[in-house]
Amino acid sequence: MTTRFNQAFRGLEHPFAWLDFDALDKNIATVHNACGEKKIRIATKSIRSVEVLRYLQKNLANITGYMTFTAAETIFLLQQHFDDVLLGYPVMEEEVVRQLLYFVKAGKTVTFMVDKQEHVKLLAKLGQELGVRVQVCIDINVSNDFKVLYFGTKRSSLHSLESLTPFLQYIKKQPSIEVVGAMGYEAQIAGVGNRPANAIKGRIIEVMQLQAKKQVTQFRRLAIAHIKAYFPNLLFVNGGGTGSMAYTAQQKEVTEITVGSAFYAPALFDQFTHLQLEKAAGFALRVTRKPEKNIVVCHGGGYTASGAIAADRLPVFYEPAFFSYLSLEGAGEVQTPIKVKRKKVNVGDTLYFRHAKAGELCERFQVLYAIRGDKYVGAYTTYRGDGQCFL
Repeated sequence: MTTRFNQAFRGLEHPFAWLDFDALDKNIATVHNACGEKKIRIATKSIRSVEVLRYLQKNLANITGYMTFTAAETIFLLQQHFDDVLLGYPVMEEEVVRQLLYFVKAGKTVTFMVDKQEHVKLLAKLGQELGVRVQVCIDINVSNDFKVLYFGTKRSSLHSLESLTPFLQYIKKQPSIEVVGAMGYEAQIAGVGNRPANAIKGRIIEVMQLQAKKQVTQFRRLAIAHIKAYFPNLLFVNGGGTGSMAYTAQQKEVTEITVGSAFYAPALFDQFTHLQLEKAAGFALRVTRKPEKNIVVCHGGGYTASGAIAADRLPVFYEPAFFSYLSLEGAGEVQTPIKVKRKKVNVGDTLYFRHAKAGELCERFQVLYAIRGDKYVGAYTTYRGDGQCFL
């Protein structure tokens, strides 16, 4: 399976990160088909490469803009001539917000995420100070509280119409604030796979997601209607994610779907039974030791993912049938021992891996070495390769 990788990447210094354009193109087509007529907003945190973002901009139909993850990253992308940026998380840092508002004054489109009066108060203050009308997106909480279990993310404080009303009334009094969008992100559907290692857990998740979809659909439609009663000229309603593209595409109130991880197809999304994505990005390690017949050691490898610590945060093998980690060592910072099954591996060989998450891979490497077919097609810098570090 990795013969073409070995051919294309011969001579590269290890470890390195790789990008498969054949797989990426197939994932672009899958995203387009799944999202239907909805506009697509690219989640930049899942890409973290200006050059790959430009490739997606050129090759993805229905793109409407970008969802960024910090104010500093947003400034960086605006400097790279990107536009129509939705800052996906509230920011309370005055200086960078002030810098963003200067871009707004210069004609760029930047929208800030809000769900608390404190967020709005800061933006209103700076907007008034600079003479800028600040665009905001209201983040509603569509997580499900099943009493015995909270299913979703602890994110927005706007979890009911009762909590939404005073917030809308407060914004209405702010002359320098313009509500242009609303978001209801169904993380419990978009980011939770229904095929975990534990089959019983998987069945429970499927039942919960079925119930969650009904509740999300009902509450999000009510919440958007409520927001429109105060701000009838919304430009967009954002929802969804990689794991919920098909579901979100059917939601009448949603105008655009945020997608990021689907393009690289990291390992966590192997747990979604309805997703047919191709392995598009990962990293490669050199085998440097062979202490036993069926044990090899790779140099490096400890690229674990964020989130609740569990086995699914480890990188996965590109060819999982042939390899496994040692339970007492896992993926190590400077070396990773690996058990080999039904395959001959020698010192000097290369093993290929995929990160559990998408953009986090790019925090560990300065470039993505790209392949198309069995040909090496160049190096694409990551944010780190551009000298940037945002979170």
